[in-house]
Amino acid sequence: MSDNVLEVKHLRIEFPTRKGTLVAVDDVSFDIKEGEILGLVGESGAGKSLTGAAVIGLLEPPGRIAAGEIIVAGRRVDGLSNAQMSHVRGAMIGAIFQDPLTSLDPLMTIGDQLIETIERHLHLPKDKAKERAIELLARTGIPAPEKRLGHYPHQFSGGMRQRVVIALALAAKPRLIIADEPTTALDVSVQAQIIDLLKSLTAESDAGVLLVTHDMGVIAETVNRVAVMYAGRIVEIGPVAEVLHHPKHPYTKGLMAAIPDMTESGEFLHQIEGSMPSLAKIPSGCAFHNRCPRACERCVAERPPLTERGPQHSVACWLSEKHDASEENHD
Repeated sequence: MSDNVLEVKHLRIEFPTRKGTLVAVDDVSFDIKEGEILGLVGESGAGKSLTGAAVIGLLEPPGRIAAGEIIVAGRRVDGLSNAQMSHVRGAMIGAIFQDPLTSLDPLMTIGDQLIETIERHLHLPKDKAKERAIELLARTGIPAPEKRLGHYPHQFSGGMRQRVVIALALAAKPRLIIADEPTTALDVSVQAQIIDLLKSLTAESDAGVLLVTHDMGVIAETVNRVAVMYAGRIVEIGPVAEVLHHPKHPYTKGLMAAIPDMTESGEFLHQIEGSMPSLAKIPSGCAFHNRCPRACERCVAERPPLTERGPQHSVACWLSEKHDASEENHD
């Protein structure tokens, strides 16, 4: 039996428009194992959040899954109705979003929201559900959890609200957690606390995590593996240290070069020329070829497949194929 808590196979997300169908996510595949944190990184518009939304069944119309499969803990979920998916969310999949206020009902106390979720998915009596709610708030670092159960979301700071959202995501012991930019709206010091909390709690629960972010610092500190997205496609995926320190795709190399080196004074910031294409104008072949300084004719004409270039390290790039071949010939 597979130990994957999530398998995404050849996912394609489309947006029908009057001028034609826009492809926002194109043939994306990856998996997440128990206790593993996979980072999904890329520029705004790369398709990261849409991928997470598709997994949790929260794609906004007219967006739709046009092809592929999403399997959570052995169960295929991409074809489920809204009613069926509402039972999967919470029970099998927990969610942590960028703005905790969007996840919390301002008219309900924190305790009522936690207890309702626990009762619904774990089928515990109210007194046992309340005990678990207090335990979750304590584990997520909320002081005086018994007292705080009766407070409303507006009575918590931003960092404390995000801790409550993490408690809510873990309330029903889900196998998978989708964390979409969970630290972006927080102060740097609070970000570090939330990252440490997320890592420790997922290790304890053995849940898998899909962490969607544009912050390479968060990726470096948090994840086991990282997938780099560009124009709706995964261009590189592998162990985080390998991808960050030995990137093979030109886009990943550009992202790494754009991170300032704090040990170098007066260093110029590198940038990737141009901008990500709109969904209506995705280039042929490799979508990055019009921004890549080393692009060749094949890059323009043919889309490179995601191919293994090292232990658990895959790249979608014709240039990396040439580089590997030249290294073998040199050896």
